[in-house]
Amino acid sequence: MSWQTLLLEWANFLIRWVHVITGIAWIGSSFYFVHLDLSLKTPANLPQGAAGDAWQVHGGGFYHMIKYGVAPAHLPAELTWFKWEAYSTFLSGFFMLGVLYYTHADLYLIDRGVLDLAPWQAVAISLGTLVAGWLIYDALYKTPLADNDVVLGATVFVLLVASSFGLTRLFGGRGAFLQLGAVIGTVMVGNVAMNIIPNQRKVVAALIAGQTPDPAYGKSAKQRSLHNNYLTLPVIFLMLSNHYPLAFASRWNWLIAAIVMVIGALIRHFYNSRHAGNGSPWWTWAAAALGGLCIIFLSTAGPADGQASVGPPVHFAAVEEIVTSRCSMCHAGEPVWEGLAAAPKGVRLDSPEAIARHAREIGLQAVATHAMPPGGNITEISDADRQVLADWIKAGAPYP
Repeated sequence: MSWQTLLLEWANFLIRWVHVITGIAWIGSSFYFVHLDLSLKTPANLPQGAAGDAWQVHGGGFYHMIKYGVAPAHLPAELTWFKWEAYSTFLSGFFMLGVLYYTHADLYLIDRGVLDLAPWQAVAISLGTLVAGWLIYDALYKTPLADNDVVLGATVFVLLVASSFGLTRLFGGRGAFLQLGAVIGTVMVGNVAMNIIPNQRKVVAALIAGQTPDPAYGKSAKQRSLHNNYLTLPVIFLMLSNHYPLAFASRWNWLIAAIVMVIGALIRHFYNSRHAGNGSPWWTWAAAALGGLCIIFLSTAGPADGQASVGPPVHFAAVEEIVTSRCSMCHAGEPVWEGLAAAPKGVRLDSPEAIARHAREIGLQAVATHAMPPGGNITEISDADRQVLADWIKAGAPYP
């Protein structure tokens, strides 16, 4: 194993660890502050300029939280700025995108059955859509649409569905889902870095100058913060999906992504309504469950047509030959594919026993879906070979 491969593998692991940690911190603070904002009460004894307060208990202590409608009369000596969670999540995610997906674009981004791209073209399109996604989203706030939260949210949803459809026509399903998640994540961190924090700095600057801050700054920041809150759950699904081919390898993958966005919004609506004291809209869970059933149904309509019936008995030797010639260059104790330090997910297919042991995974990745081989069938497994694997699995995956 080369030092380059070793370092890339550990970099992928460690930066993924950092990404998960910072993501938890960002999501946690987002959920908490939206909950806090919605649960504020307005008793008669509030300080001047306060919009509401809330009493909370945690870790054995009581907390009295007060929110000011615009700003307090005097700037406090210390302020805690909630920004590094968002920045660190984006930076670690972008670094991981480069280490894993950009250096292995031929495996994880490109599907030559969708569009025959060179690796540099796939990377350029990926970077371009990240920039374009933010610019288009931010431009919406400079139109009259920003005056109506419902209309603005619906417009953003339509654009994201269009992006989902378009990305699945540029990349393989795995890469399209990850890219869509990266676009949404870029929009979310852009909201923090380009609007929320700058607006808060303007309010602080006005207080220092002895001026009355403009309420529009806080209103705009709150609107974008709420959008981030509704986008969080779909992003998590999209980032996890690369491990689950039934999510991304269906011909209806773009529609699955659209339904996931609706499900995420429904779940957040339930909690936000409950925290605001507007009741518990239990119907949202029924609607989310129905959306989940739709996703499961759509996932069965994958590209693996013509593999429903069991053909003649399949000898294991034929299965072994297919798997060895099409899969074991990566799924081996020492992969021969450049850049891979170990078998993906630890799945080795370099012995008869290992092939038989992983029959379920083979069926999921190469029969029920065409997620493998990656890169749009980079090792050129034929439909006839997939049919052999399908017949073997349907017969109970016999192994002499």
